[in-house]
Amino acid sequence: MNHGAARALATYQEVTVTSRSPLELVVMLYDGLLAALRHAHEAMARQDLFGKRDGLHKALQLVEHLQGTLDMEGGGEAAAHLDEFYQQVTGLVLGANLDGDRQHLAEAIRLVASVREAWEQLATVAAVAPPLASARIAAEAR
Repeated sequence: MNHGAARALATYQEVTVTSRSPLELVVMLYDGLLAALRHAHEAMARQDLFGKRDGLHKALQLVEHLQGTLDMEGGGEAAAHLDEFYQQVTGLVLGANLDGDRQHLAEAIRLVASVREAWEQLATVAAVAPPLASARIAAEAR
């Protein structure tokens, strides 16, 4: 890729990220986590050690990032549950690496996909709620 195309891609990616709500960014992180888990799962099936390593490494980085963003003081029970969830996913990823068992990754993919769906629903509701609230306020002002 030439320098101009690389710069254009970087600009596009920056605009994509900076134009998203915090909830949409969480969904994007979950998308990346799912992609990394699937990559590692498929690499294990092909006995591709480098692909497995790359996928597992990326997955662990993303889980660590998500876990690091938790507000354990202000997040209450939800943050504590998410922290446990991220520990469980980390354990599954590490187990897949140690045991060479793809079932660990299949379970991680299933769990992450389920939680990702919940985050996507929250992002959708949050995106719709402000316009609805504004319309209600405008109607009440009349």
